[in-house]
Amino acid sequence: MANYEKLDHWSLKAQKEGYPARSVYKLKEMSGKFGLFRPPSGSAALKALDLGAAPGSWSLYALRKLEKRCLLTAVDLAPLSRQYDTGLFDGENFCFIQGDITAAEIREAIQARGPFNLVISDAAPATTGNRAVDTLRSLALAEAVLDYAETFLEPGGNLVVKVFQGGDTATILKRIRELFKTGKSFKPEACRSESFETYYLGLGRNRNIG
Repeated sequence: MANYEKLDHWSLKAQKEGYPARSVYKLKEMSGKFGLFRPPSGSAALKALDLGAAPGSWSLYALRKLEKRCLLTAVDLAPLSRQYDTGLFDGENFCFIQGDITAAEIREAIQARGPFNLVISDAAPATTGNRAVDTLRSLALAEAVLDYAETFLEPGGNLVVKVFQGGDTATILKRIRELFKTGKSFKPEACRSESFETYYLGLGRNRNIG
């Protein structure tokens, strides 16, 4: 098992810049490269959904980047860290829903806040150290996130979802390429070198047929 207790460059940078986790730099790189946080044409605000949001770095990045031009819904089993949010999590443009994204009542609460222009997810399962088991659990989470994107994303909307490489994760990317104009795999610089995580992106949600 890798030892993640020692703070590395990215973790120290996150603390210095007021984020609870180093994962913010993964989203920041993808945002810059793929233009994820652009409000849709003719709209004053971007409606975003952050699945598996705790401790809150991705939500904080979205709120700081777009300020009031982001209407953000965040969901996680665990509460968000309030160490660095400086009141942003109390804003009228932010809603936190605590619960399991696969539960029917949580899905209904999310649906009431949609539809969305962007779905982002850095969700990861509780790891066991067994790569095969962890990959299967990650796959199930990614499939749940993709179900949300398929159902609640507006045409033209974008998706970012974390996966653990291996197993049948290629089926996730195949499905993304069917639902979006562009589907790709991308591993940000801030990912740990020993990690087998990567991110799948769906850019430009197709219109539903039928």
